[in-house]
Amino acid sequence: MKFLSFIGALAIIVVVAAAAFFFGGFYNVAATEPNSSVVDWALTYIRTASINRYAAEQPPIPIEDAAIIQSGARAFASRGCANCHGAPGVMWAKFSEGLRPDPPDLKDVAKDLTPGQIFWVVRNGINMTGMPGFGLVEAPDREIWAIAAFVKKLPEVSEDDYKAWTAETGSAAGEGAAPR
Repeated sequence: MKFLSFIGALAIIVVVAAAAFFFGGFYNVAATEPNSSVVDWALTYIRTASINRYAAEQPPIPIEDAAIIQSGARAFASRGCANCHGAPGVMWAKFSEGLRPDPPDLKDVAKDLTPGQIFWVVRNGINMTGMPGFGLVEAPDREIWAIAAFVKKLPEVSEDDYKAWTAETGSAAGEGAAPR
């Protein structure tokens, strides 16, 4: 019984100390300061669990269709996605270097995400990351699915293909920026 009382008291002390640390303003939220490894782990875990829970929709369009992938590339460029995530032959915009956490390189993460997960993230955004929810700016679901199709195909897209697909969108956004 004493052991359980000790554990309970210790838990209360830890909770009070954590509350004082975070609510007392001692945790530095500046983007110029990296998160601690514990905070990074917690945010990554929470983000992944949330996406896995809510991203259940299945594509209502054939995401392997070349025309849909190309329209997704145009939407990706015109919506400014390359500014933060880059694209084949397009570097991130300089301002994205100040985002914390860093925007992911979608060529690296696309293979680990389902089209439904990509759609959910693009449509809803992710709090505390700078990733906007394009559903909030009334991007149609069909366009968001096309973006998801493009992102899923992104690891295989060549610089020349991306340039050709986005020529009429003025996809030069981000060119000349520092590489990540």
